[in-house]
Amino acid sequence: MTDTSIKPLDGVRVLELGNYIAAPTAGRLLADFGAEVIKIERPATGDELRNWRLYKGTTSMLFRTINRNKKSVTLDLRSEAGREAVKGLVAESDVLLENFRPGTLEKWGLGPDVLNELNPELVISRISAFGQTGPLSQRPGFAAVAEAYGGFRNLVGDPDRAPVRVGVSIGDSIAGLYAAFGVVMSLFQREVRRGPDSSSQGVPLRERIIDVALHEVMFSMMESLIPDYQAYGITRERLGGRMEGIAPSNAYVCSDGASIVVAGNGDSIYQRYMTTIGRPDLGADPHLQTNAQRWARREELDAAIGEWAAARTSVEALEVLDAAGVPAGPILTAADISDDEQYAARNMIQKMDVSTGDETLTDVGFPGIVPVIGEESLPIDHLGPDLGANTHEVLGGLLGLTAEQIAAASTTEERLSA
Repeated sequence: MTDTSIKPLDGVRVLELGNYIAAPTAGRLLADFGAEVIKIERPATGDELRNWRLYKGTTSMLFRTINRNKKSVTLDLRSEAGREAVKGLVAESDVLLENFRPGTLEKWGLGPDVLNELNPELVISRISAFGQTGPLSQRPGFAAVAEAYGGFRNLVGDPDRAPVRVGVSIGDSIAGLYAAFGVVMSLFQREVRRGPDSSSQGVPLRERIIDVALHEVMFSMMESLIPDYQAYGITRERLGGRMEGIAPSNAYVCSDGASIVVAGNGDSIYQRYMTTIGRPDLGADPHLQTNAQRWARREELDAAIGEWAAARTSVEALEVLDAAGVPAGPILTAADISDDEQYAARNMIQKMDVSTGDETLTDVGFPGIVPVIGEESLPIDHLGPDLGANTHEVLGGLLGLTAEQIAAASTTEERLSA
């Protein structure tokens, strides 16, 4: 039975000014573990993610997923009333998340110095393409550009073709992870500084600004790319399904057309692996006993493994490899994951009713909360909210604004003058 009382961040209030994926991912992570996340959206249109991969209705499943467990408040930050409402929320919050182009908050009169005057303990997480400082800091850029600048894109794809991108917004998502991690670190530091008698020594503003650059988060994933280059002059290249210096480890096509991934590169595993595929000669070869030796003959090894896999269905191949203790697995599709017992056992596919904006679909599976605390994923409280669903609740209940004041703050100037 899932324990719904596990909320490590209960009592933390987060003000999310983010759009798209990066800052909203940070907000989702914090909300998943109990933080109250108030998402500020533009009136009328809201977060542009509402229209990304919109197959039906007015609100995409992508938005419902990334903005789960949050509250939606509409405010027009171009208006004085909207900015004043944000200032009021800042004073009542622990964290502010944003992923605007550097200088945007300052242009609105909401820069860190102003925010700090409103709330001297506020943690400010800022996500941008190239960070808040440096010669490229003012340059706009989405994660695709940052993935390329961080060295990641150069290693994705086949060596004889142009680099490709992976099928998800990996740069934005990793940036969200780092932003959430930075926020939790800063909140922890605040509690430590307070000491056992709850007297606060204060954390300087510069230590409460979490500056996340998209290109740097991707660069941080590049392992020893730079040390290898600077120490040995090694330049890594695109290798398709392989990983530089690791063999044999690749994907192989089976007789049923499905592919499997086999990671048999450990020295002891390699011996069992070669025996399993009927090539003990390769396992015993004195010139194939180390990873470096096997990497030099990767084409030969992959050809032998590919021939073996092609003669079996994916199910047959995986059964044989599993029995031999060789790490291998299927390449799952959405349909496969939907029916998988491992995901089900840990509550990683959670069924919920969801509105498209035009109709309600029942029992739609959504990804669970990671990491697991206890034995299975914590339950999702609610999916990404309808636009402005919590505007009156938050602005009226938390700030005490009247209906007229709420209308002035959450309606665009164009609509007011129409």
